[in-house]
Amino acid sequence: MKNIVVISIILLLFGCSKDELPTVKDIDGNEYHYITIGSQVWMVENLKTSRYRNGDTIPSVTENTDWRNLTTGALCYYNNDSNNGKTYGILYNWYVLDDNRMVAPSGWRVATIEDWNTLINYLGGTNIAGGKLKETGTSHWISPNSDASNTINFSALPAGIRDNHGNFTQQRETAEWWIPKEYDSIVAWFTQIADGTSIQVSEFGHKNSGLSIRCVKE
Repeated sequence: MKNIVVISIILLLFGCSKDELPTVKDIDGNEYHYITIGSQVWMVENLKTSRYRNGDTIPSVTENTDWRNLTTGALCYYNNDSNNGKTYGILYNWYVLDDNRMVAPSGWRVATIEDWNTLINYLGGTNIAGGKLKETGTSHWISPNSDASNTINFSALPAGIRDNHGNFTQQRETAEWWIPKEYDSIVAWFTQIADGTSIQVSEFGHKNSGLSIRCVKE
């Protein structure tokens, strides 16, 4: 961990590109860059694996009727277009997190509510942390995105969501990540960044919705 911290500080001080950050691979061979933020080590891309850690396939569901009736784990690409996965990562329903086969690569975990709160507090609180996490520019975020600074290379992207009815919405507008904590039998916790600089941790994400996943090192 000490070496990772030193490397990350050096890279931040000298303004490295994301491609210069260290990497880890998931079971599919997808590569993720990662960086140290305070006491934590975060991936700087959304998860895009199609399999659980043990090698079992996560079902890909495209039809809206099938999607909204799910009670087990599933994934999809935004607009059912795999090209979206290359940039924004895959969207998963909450049941993927509630599975003992685990979706995060070995040595990593899906970011918990405690992980998100630690990150937010480190960056100065909910009112400003979102802007520090967002990718700058308007290649992916809608214009003007003027409050984004990406000061720590977290590079949050607005992958959008698939709602619990199966409809795709909010790409280029909203970044939402599941948290492995349910609120009740219908909804679970998630983290959201939208316009401006704020970031919100909420308990009102329908479990049948498709959101992104970010991982932290265990």
